[in-house]
Amino acid sequence: MKTRLILLFASFSLLFTLGCELSTKRFSSQGLTVTGNIGEILVVCDKGIWDSQIKNHLDTGLTRWIMPYFPDVATFELVHKTPELFDQGVKRFRNTLFIIIDPEYKGDKARIEKRMNVWAHGQIVIDIIGKDYNQVLAVCAEGLDAVHAEFDRMEWKRILNNFSREVNVNVDREIKKNFGLKLALPDGAKIVTKRANFYRVEFPSASRPIEFVGTGTQDEGTIYSGLMIYQYDFKDSSQFILENLLTARDTMLKYNVPHETEGLYMGTQYAKMVYPEGNTMSNQKGNLRGYEMRGMFVFTGRPIHSTGGAFWSFHFVHPNRKKMICVSGYVDAPSTTSWTHPLREIQAILKSVELDK
Repeated sequence: MKTRLILLFASFSLLFTLGCELSTKRFSSQGLTVTGNIGEILVVCDKGIWDSQIKNHLDTGLTRWIMPYFPDVATFELVHKTPELFDQGVKRFRNTLFIIIDPEYKGDKARIEKRMNVWAHGQIVIDIIGKDYNQVLAVCAEGLDAVHAEFDRMEWKRILNNFSREVNVNVDREIKKNFGLKLALPDGAKIVTKRANFYRVEFPSASRPIEFVGTGTQDEGTIYSGLMIYQYDFKDSSQFILENLLTARDTMLKYNVPHETEGLYMGTQYAKMVYPEGNTMSNQKGNLRGYEMRGMFVFTGRPIHSTGGAFWSFHFVHPNRKKMICVSGYVDAPSTTSWTHPLREIQAILKSVELDK
């Protein structure tokens, strides 16, 4: 298994740290939508390149892990096509990477170039171009952090843009009134718990393929997801310490998220391998900074412990209301199906947060 890496949210400016010439080209895609699965990067290159050491660097640089979930949640998986097969099929893959060896290329180092909306709206295409194998190998071996960051940013941004077009008038009005927030939510979202300092919003259930190891067969597994929003008085910056955020979270959940089994309620998993992690975060517009936290939840209490899932939270201070606010998405899904898609949806919602009066 690959070494698990913490997902770092790099800014666009990191693309210039590659030591290569980089430019961005935009095309008209005539409104066509992207294809391919969320969490996939299509790599287009000759089979000899795919079977070479370059593939190892692509795998290390672009296949990373959103921590600290179990089972592992990958940011991306790589899918390969030769140029010939790519030209014969659909070209609207959402994330596409071309590895190109061009003997006519004149640069001293391989170049990395980004193209937007080439064959579909919202598509990102990145080209790595060198005059020979060694040039391409060298730039891949230097690290692909910025390339990963660009694919990563577009993955949640597409979802955010889709959610922004949905209309949830009543839900939006209630959240704005009670918390002074604007969020982009999926169609069909509904408030199922409404208290002065705590709301829970439930999303429509979704079905994703379940892969049974060793059988090659698939079935459908239902994924339940939603959002919790809670607030409490802001006193000082010590409230942003991870342990203090966890204490506040567990208190809020104990009294507001009971399980259908009497005596059980939602809590946080503190096992070493899934102990919550966090770092600073900002919303899409960059005008609201706070602290994100990722981890696992479990239904706990008497008489037994029950199953749980993943959570991803964004904590910040509402300056006009002097409140500490937490927007926390959760995913409850079978461990046999990928959590990448629903967690990306949660990430997009957290990025969409805007303040209202």
